[in-house]
Amino acid sequence: QLQVVESGGGLVQPGGSLRLSCAASGFNSDYCATGWFRQAPGKEREAVSSTVVGGNKYYSDSVKGRFTISRDNTKNTVYLQMNSLKPEDTAVYYCAVKLKKGTFRACIVRGLQSPQDYDYWGQGTQVTVSS
Repeated sequence: QLQVVESGGGLVQPGGSLRLSCAASGFNSDYCATGWFRQAPGKEREAVSSTVVGGNKYYSDSVKGRFTISRDNTKNTVYLQMNSLKPEDTAVYYCAVKLKKGTFRACIVRGLQSPQDYDYWGQGTQVTVSS
């Protein structure tokens, strides 16, 4: 059974840190990439960061230098370490998994991609940055 589960959200003061976790199971050889997205009230869902099989990592300009994505292959878990948080980082954060596509099961990821490029989604976790 394919499953994506996020955890680690919460309330933090500006300048603080949080670490989000994304546990993915059941994907095995079809796995291509994991992406973190966020959606604030009244706004579209936006890509924050992604990590691709083979090691490439991508960040949006708004989080570059503050957020770090990492992966623990032994636990099939991807982490998003968020430092120097700002009120504008407040959103529901989603983790999603992208599968290999096509006859040759290719994994093609060049930079951050849109939510439509991802196949399986977690339920989301709220991150609130406020004093």
